Amino acid sequence: MKEYGSNVQKLAEHIVKMEDRTKRNLYAHILVELMRQIHPNMRDNQDYTNKLWDDLYIISGFHLDVDSPFPPPSPEALGKKPLKVGYNQSNLMYRHYGKNIDLLLEKAIQTENKEDRLAFVSYIFRLMRSFFNAWNKDNPEDSVLLGQLAQLSKGALEEEIDYIRQNGPVDAAPKDRNNNSGGQERNRGNHAGGGFKAQSSHNTERQGNNNQGNPSRNRPNNKFSGRNNNGNNRNNRKKPGGI
Repeated sequence: MKEYGSNVQKLAEHIVKMEDRTKRNLYAHILVELMRQIHPNMRDNQDYTNKLWDDLYIISGFHLDVDSPFPPPSPEALGKKPLKVGYNQSNLMYRHYGKNIDLLLEKAIQTENKEDRLAFVSYIFRLMRSFFNAWNKDNPEDSVLLGQLAQLSKGALEEEIDYIRQNGPVDAAPKDRNNNSGGQERNRGNHAGGGFKAQSSHNTERQGNNNQGNPSRNRPNNKFSGRNNNGNNRNNRKKPGGI
């Protein structure tokens, strides 16, 4: 194994030729620690010690007979090819949009409410634009995206596509529309019940009671007000002699 060098190869061959088993075990553990120091950046990996012992067995040609903390690997597993990964071979018309766009279009087609369906298609239209910009590094025309959207939907969303072609996509997504409608209904119920007026009148009555119970709050908070008034009265008095 080239990552350990020729010296580790020679030491492994020397340990195999040792007749004393105790000495062979000691030197094998020392060689494993030496191999650990050669690649210190791999210490954080899982089962790193097990990998070092497997590499030592491989370097020795599977002839090393020592008491290792891990079982030796089988020679058949060394040249065994990995299993093939079964990829999902979906027939995508436009691969840069992915499979999720097709799933969203199926959901939009199944939506019965026309306003929700229009909001759904507008959301898909904006999502397709972002995917197109990410893969092609270009800003496409609306007609190009709408044509691709019509092909992906197979003509099932022509009414919504024509609306977007003439007026542009709507701003709200289906989820936002539902939340806003619920909030409007709650606000409408509060105004209809007169909750705001009742609360305001209740607060007004409570403020009036507090002011009646504590008349000192209505007085001006100026300690010099009385003194200034007295001084003004004295100045307004006529002094004797007509001055």
